[in-house]
Amino acid sequence: MSIPVTATVVTLNAASTLERCLRSVAWADEILVVDSGSQDATLEIARRLAHRVEQHDWLGYGAQKRYATGLACHDWILSLDADEWLSPELGTSLRELLRETPTRHGYRINCRNRFMGRWLLHGEGYPDPHLRLFDRRYGAWQDRPIHEQVRVEGPVGRLVGDLLHESAQSLGDYLAKQNRYTQLQAGLLWQEGKRATALHLVVRPLWRFIRLYLLKRGFLDGVPGLVHVAIGCFNTFSKYAKLWELQTGDGPTRGRIQRSDPPTGSE
Repeated sequence: MSIPVTATVVTLNAASTLERCLRSVAWADEILVVDSGSQDATLEIARRLAHRVEQHDWLGYGAQKRYATGLACHDWILSLDADEWLSPELGTSLRELLRETPTRHGYRINCRNRFMGRWLLHGEGYPDPHLRLFDRRYGAWQDRPIHEQVRVEGPVGRLVGDLLHESAQSLGDYLAKQNRYTQLQAGLLWQEGKRATALHLVVRPLWRFIRLYLLKRGFLDGVPGLVHVAIGCFNTFSKYAKLWELQTGDGPTRGRIQRSDPPTGSE
């Protein structure tokens, strides 16, 4: 007896990527899209390809995905972002797993990122595993404004195949998104009682470059690999610089986490 699964997707103006995402999970017992006010063709695509479409004001990444999980008809949840889709190998792996009762409460999936027209195979771009298939009776999305994750009680496995991800429509879009994310990260660190020092501003970005570009061989991904790692290093610098601004009281948002923007896709 196969185990039913609900594929959940949260959206905002995701018409350019949503159809590919939903078609890759057409085999799912339920496809649930939770939209937060799209003005493009997102809702039209969702109503054509999903089983259910719900609309709900944006709550933040973790909270919105948690809300979608709560609406699902089935306990097993496959959570996707609108700019992600299953590789054929991953689709086969998932269907085979769900033909019988899974032996784990959640499963991590390798994410493969396409950046500046190239699939990244090293550095931070791969395998980049995330827990995306889980039994909601044992796990849930964290209620975090940024870098949300699923936390599961009990054993966790790993699936064969890749979750494919289109990093950004353009480099400009990607940089704008990273600027928002680092502001959220700084606010979260502040609320957790973390503080920045000059050492953080120098050592953390440098170590990130060494670890990802040299030790994890990001240089093998060519110029896109270099740009991806370099932006990540600047993000680390920017996050701690913004935290410094918060703790010194020179910025306009001291001690306050800004509300995260609705998603046009993954982080």
